[in-house]
Amino acid sequence: MTSCPLAAADELIVLDPLVRDLAAEGARLRAAGPAAPVELPGGVRVWALTRHAEARRLLTDGRLVKDIGHWAAWQRGEIPRTWPLIGLADPGPSMLTFDGPEHRRLRALTAQALTPRRVAAMRPRIEAITAELLDGLPAAAGPDGRVDLKSTFAYPLPMAVIGELLGIDTARIPRLRTLFDGFFSSQTPPERVPEILQELGAIFAAVLEEKKRTPGDDLTSALLSAAEDGDRLTDEEVINTVQVLITAGHETTISLIVSAVAALGAHPEQYALVRSGAVSWEAVVEETLRWDPPTTHVLIRFATEDIDVGGTVIGKGDGVIVAYGAIGRDEAQHGPTATAFDVTRPAARHLSFGHGPHVCPGAPLSRLEALVALPALYERFPDLALAVPPATLRHKPAVTQNELYELPVRLG
Repeated sequence: MTSCPLAAADELIVLDPLVRDLAAEGARLRAAGPAAPVELPGGVRVWALTRHAEARRLLTDGRLVKDIGHWAAWQRGEIPRTWPLIGLADPGPSMLTFDGPEHRRLRALTAQALTPRRVAAMRPRIEAITAELLDGLPAAAGPDGRVDLKSTFAYPLPMAVIGELLGIDTARIPRLRTLFDGFFSSQTPPERVPEILQELGAIFAAVLEEKKRTPGDDLTSALLSAAEDGDRLTDEEVINTVQVLITAGHETTISLIVSAVAALGAHPEQYALVRSGAVSWEAVVEETLRWDPPTTHVLIRFATEDIDVGGTVIGKGDGVIVAYGAIGRDEAQHGPTATAFDVTRPAARHLSFGHGPHVCPGAPLSRLEALVALPALYERFPDLALAVPPATLRHKPAVTQNELYELPVRLG
């Protein structure tokens, strides 16, 4: 068992804030062991869990908690409020920040509002929005026949869906998108982070007051009325839960759709199998989630005591992230071809939406949207192909989100 204080780690992996080569970075993380010392933007050092088995075990380990008060670097004053990722480490009272009974309480109240029936009931609207967006794609093509599928399809679809689900006025959607882009970007000036969080809070507070005055058949109204044994969510908890659901049900879907189209475009032999009916769209979605997940790294836990991870000790008070991008290609879980995109791969459990009681609450909605959008897209444009070499696709500068700047395609 090796004790390696983060401050003295000499094999430190600095996560690239410009996200120039995610695959190579993931390989370096896996090679460093199941717990790798990494540096996040701002010089903040944490441990990254890089292997499937260890991450799955620790995602339900009570010694890793969400309370930032257990983070030694935070206690020492080394993490300023202006740190670009502070909103992920300390997002306010929600399912993301509590463990144990308080987490179960918030999860139960949220589950009363975000029911499987409510999600399933969105299918007709998802289909209608998808059809409307597909109708407009040919007109969006430039003189060279290229269309940015991200801005014209993958982005507006989940934004419209989550807006309707939560009952948010469409006029607010563009500003929300700008704020979330700034929140997740590694290039946002540190002093802007508190301003972004403050403006987001103000927008959602206004939405909350509107729903109190005029409740509707939407998720925000349902969250306000959810109750268990007389207990209800506070206004702050509703606001923070709405923000969590927007991130979980919107950001992940954009990346999932874009990544699936990019992967199929880079592997035409795989698309041929899907087009022939030999492989299902469910297989495409799950293989995309494994191979190129929407989330690359998330700071979610702090160690309350020393924890042995494959012979390396995560010290009490250390921060821990889950390197989902690296974990999805773990050969110990997915076999010697784990680094290959293969829609015929036997179904194998992945962690791209989390695990256990803290699994992503937006996962069912994200899967539903992808399973509506992708078949409809390729049915309408069966010869759709990438308009640029796959190697030239560029990632946005965010060490937490797997997001491309654009996805140029030709509709065929």
